[in-house]
Amino acid sequence: MDIATTLSGINWIAVIAAALAAFALGAGWYSMPLFGRTWMREIGLSEETAGSANMPLVFGTAFVLQFAAATALAASMPATSTWLTGIQCGLVVGVFWVASAFAITYLFEQRSMRLFMINAGYYIVLFAIMGAILGSWH
Repeated sequence: MDIATTLSGINWIAVIAAALAAFALGAGWYSMPLFGRTWMREIGLSEETAGSANMPLVFGTAFVLQFAAATALAASMPATSTWLTGIQCGLVVGVFWVASAFAITYLFEQRSMRLFMINAGYYIVLFAIMGAILGSWH
């Protein structure tokens, strides 16, 4: 695989859109009305301790990492991708790479199934959405 050729074929606007979609999904997914309250309880985080984090650093680093993940997904998708094949590629990544890695870690750390479902579910949906965006704009 020639990395320069692969990277030159990526639609960078789509990658940025996919990374921004990660933030939009995360804002909803981890909001208090949806899974935020349960997620915080499961990891032992209070609203007070959550507010003490350096949020510009957290969000800035998260965006860079989501951008990197979207770039890797775009680079691994076929050139003939559509929104549907994008979703399929995203689901493969979300279920078989991310969720399975989380499952192994959560088993050894003896974390709850509830926390696994919240976190793994986020990434499964996220990579499906990223795949749809990248496939549509491939």
